[in-house]
Amino acid sequence: MLTNKIDPSEDDGGSDANQYLAPIYGSREVGEPIPRFRMPDSSSSPRLIAQLIKDELNLDGNQSLNLATFVTTWMEPEAEELMAQSLGKNFVDADEYPQTIAIADRCVNMIADLFNAPNSGQALGTATVGSSEAIHLAGLALKWRWRNSLGEGAGVTSHRVPNIVMGANVQVCWEKFARYFDVTPRYVPMASDRYVIGVKEAIDLVDEDTIGVVGILGSTYTGEYEPIEELANALDDLQATNGIDVPIHVDAASGGFVAPFLTPNLKWDFRLPRVHSINTSGHKYGLVYPGVGWVVWRDRQYLPDDLIFHVNYLGGDHPTFNLNFSRGSSQIIAQYYNFLRLGRRGYTQVMVALDSTARWITQRIEEIGLFKVLSAEETLPVVCISLVDTSRYSVFDISSSLRERGWIVPAYTLAPNASEIAVLRIVVREGLGMDLASNLIDDLKSVIDHLIRGHKPAPRVNHRHRSLVPKGAKATKVTSGNHEEIAMQKQKDKPQGIC
Repeated sequence: MLTNKIDPSEDDGGSDANQYLAPIYGSREVGEPIPRFRMPDSSSSPRLIAQLIKDELNLDGNQSLNLATFVTTWMEPEAEELMAQSLGKNFVDADEYPQTIAIADRCVNMIADLFNAPNSGQALGTATVGSSEAIHLAGLALKWRWRNSLGEGAGVTSHRVPNIVMGANVQVCWEKFARYFDVTPRYVPMASDRYVIGVKEAIDLVDEDTIGVVGILGSTYTGEYEPIEELANALDDLQATNGIDVPIHVDAASGGFVAPFLTPNLKWDFRLPRVHSINTSGHKYGLVYPGVGWVVWRDRQYLPDDLIFHVNYLGGDHPTFNLNFSRGSSQIIAQYYNFLRLGRRGYTQVMVALDSTARWITQRIEEIGLFKVLSAEETLPVVCISLVDTSRYSVFDISSSLRERGWIVPAYTLAPNASEIAVLRIVVREGLGMDLASNLIDDLKSVIDHLIRGHKPAPRVNHRHRSLVPKGAKATKVTSGNHEEIAMQKQKDKPQGIC
């Protein structure tokens, strides 16, 4: 997050109460107030400062009731202990912490195997801070392979401009990649009855300067899997007809640790030769605290050598491909713990339980009779719903009212051209058992009853949280046509979903 420097004299009228932290119970140990926006002149008691920060953090939402995020909010105490013991290990120090590096390598191999990398190939990958870094790395590999395919004297900088094709429902990190690394994004607009990429629409946007097509295994908007096998078949046909050879990158940030266990026969991974690389988030359904991600290539040939750095650091020469240098080891150790602790059978049991809870919530909501369910079965354990009748209250009113009970259930509009549809989304993660799910349904019914009776709904914006869509905002339709116009319009109109 970007943060502006605050002038204390202008913060809430410059009152002392907003310029200083002065806990009453700390008066025995603190002789003077503690400033908010500059370092204090003297030291304080560790107990006091810890308690002061804990008090402020109590104003955050309850992570157990946070149904907005895909990110893991609970781990076993044994995993937490291992993470605590690894907090001081810098992952980049390979010579000093060789066993940590070996554990990361094992994780890459396990993930490559989980994603059905060919046994005859040379799959390789790396740990990242999250899927955002993983996506940037995968995108760079796609761009470099496209550039290298042009050969010397191809005029890369003069007139050939790379583009990447993806649905308008992609997460914002793809927009960042395109902007930061000079790749033109070509977005496939959504439709009122289609909330993921359209195969024909995507193929129509592909040309000889397309570095890749992105398929999402688990849209953050509705939890749906995109038709990756259909995309692969269509690109095979395109190559057979026009000779244009374009790879697929699968953004499996959310679904990479779901689909292999819930729908193992679904072809979306390296079983499809057209899929060259896959990213996934260990800190989502990989069941690890944030932040750890992974990116894997099906074969060494798909990661150009000129992107790999050989860093001589603290006595060793280590090949690296990353955007970050120093980073913690704790989440990588926790990922390895989960792989060994749960195994395939354990992950399957967890995902089946989460899916069962999601299906139960869906059934109870359907029984209310006021909602349309947009999420589908055999996808992510996500419940996405819209109101059938919005004349009396909106999903934003429901979201705000649920927050009064402690529930964090996001309300937002879908991507262009389906932005007229506003939805609520419930992400089912470990920690949301049937007891809490039952309480959620009871509170949802109570909120609706109050809104139907005409009680004034909670405001869309309170003192800490803002709706993803400003009150009164109007969505602008995006029409198919010029690719760059679609890209610019999407940047203006697209609400960024919570992930």
